[in-house]
Amino acid sequence: MLQQARKNQFKLDLKELHALCEANYARLLRLFPDYETSNSREFEVGPARVQIDVVERCRYTTIFHLHQQQAEERWLGHLRVELRAYHDAGMLEVGMFQSHRQIAPRYRYPNKNMFQQDEKSQQNRFLADWLEHCLHNGRSGQPLAVPGQAN
Repeated sequence: MLQQARKNQFKLDLKELHALCEANYARLLRLFPDYETSNSREFEVGPARVQIDVVERCRYTTIFHLHQQQAEERWLGHLRVELRAYHDAGMLEVGMFQSHRQIAPRYRYPNKNMFQQDEKSQQNRFLADWLEHCLHNGRSGQPLAVPGQAN
């Protein structure tokens, strides 16, 4: 029985998580390339309004708050995500998802909050899908100021 439990125990794939966070960093920079000189980026994705705000800038990290206001609130309502960009590592991870702060890399299951064993990975995969969706379907009324290029 103990051997069966060990076989079914969740193992975090750190290599996969790092690759996902690196790809998410690149996606965010495509959506918000002027984050160093601008504090906010707004765009529309279908009937939803998306806003990404810079909350804190440090030498190696930037913290963003991402908000999505859905025109049809009954579907998704308000999406609120805190993103942490690690510039020295070129990685972006979810720091807070909706009202859930400090999600552990893995959980025993079942647990008090009913988080999945790979909750953190799932949140970062959701972010990847969401960023891709924004890149392919987003519309912005703001001119895009890319650092190093004249407008």
